[in-house]
Amino acid sequence: MTTAPPAPTTPATERPGLADRAGTLPTRLASLTSLRFFAAFAVFVHHFNGVSAGGGVWRVPDLFPYSKIGAHGVTFFFVLSGFLLTWSHKPTNGKGTFYWRRFGRIYPAHLVAAVAAIAVFYGMGNDHTDAVSLISSLLLVQAWLPNAMPTLPGNPVTWTLSVELLFYALFPLLIGRLRAWRTRTLAVVTVAGLVAMWGVHVAADHYLNAHDASWVMRHPVVYLPQFLVGVTFAIALRRGHRVPLRPTAVVALLFVYAVAFTRAPDWGSPFVAHQMECTVRPVIAVLSVLLIAACVQNEAAGRARLLTNRSLIMLGASSYAFYLVHQTVNQFIREYWPHRMAPSNEAIVFLLGTFLVSQALAWLLYRWVEEPAQQWWSKRGPKSRAPRADKAPAPIVP
Repeated sequence: MTTAPPAPTTPATERPGLADRAGTLPTRLASLTSLRFFAAFAVFVHHFNGVSAGGGVWRVPDLFPYSKIGAHGVTFFFVLSGFLLTWSHKPTNGKGTFYWRRFGRIYPAHLVAAVAAIAVFYGMGNDHTDAVSLISSLLLVQAWLPNAMPTLPGNPVTWTLSVELLFYALFPLLIGRLRAWRTRTLAVVTVAGLVAMWGVHVAADHYLNAHDASWVMRHPVVYLPQFLVGVTFAIALRRGHRVPLRPTAVVALLFVYAVAFTRAPDWGSPFVAHQMECTVRPVIAVLSVLLIAACVQNEAAGRARLLTNRSLIMLGASSYAFYLVHQTVNQFIREYWPHRMAPSNEAIVFLLGTFLVSQALAWLLYRWVEEPAQQWWSKRGPKSRAPRADKAPAPIVP
């Protein structure tokens, strides 16, 4: 990171005067809303193509196996959560207000989508579950259970919401302390967390069986360093630090890394391929936050024309709903059309058609459930506290 010209110092560790230096950063980050669509679409393409001969809907050879990197689109969401929660944090909002609003944003759309997912996966399909696993998926705590049945019960994609819930639970308890740390301290702790994430993956692969290793690497605690990456960069940008990269440069880095990661088993030794697998989560987290920071700076400079397009913003706004429904649509197609088609590049037309169906359902879920429920819920929750005259909120608040 580079740093903007110095501002007058203050005795506080936080240095509030550095938190929103020169007022050059946008307060409404439309470009980040648009980026959510691309991350959700990457996850969709990964699920459509599958990871093995018996998975997916209909494989597109020109996209596979590169599409497997799309599984790590969830890393972008974890990093973005940390960034946006920190960016929009208001000290005048109490913990109760924060938790209330998060519940209203997450659960209504999730519960409606879960009804359809359960009907498709357990009604039409052959998946089996038990009461504990199913209830845990509805409560979004299934990622904590080592023996859930099946491995991803309920709506399978919602295991990531178990991870997000841990972030939400910890954020209001820790954000004040994190903002009090110096940027260098935050950076050191964040890097240490990412290294620990790599270490956990190596240890899980070495000492655990495949089932337990898979569960450990889905455990919410393991993803905390990715959330911290977003928090750290949001604080750093507010303090005047800058990333000397344009979004196009970060996208190019992502492309090169995706090719290298995908081809590592063919191009390198087994050791190199294994290390690429063990480091993919930390690396994608760093590339994600660099892209986020670059897009924020780009938007501040008035250069984010593509990502501030109204249509793309609307796709990004409904990306949570899209994420909730897309795998249910994929599974419905597999159950309704059980004969596996031979891989074909012509299947990309079917992929796009499946995307449009999923997006249409997502828009209905967003327009008629997610947004109305969130607004209704927010009006009935605790209100923000008025700032005390002797304790004005820190300028980090956008």
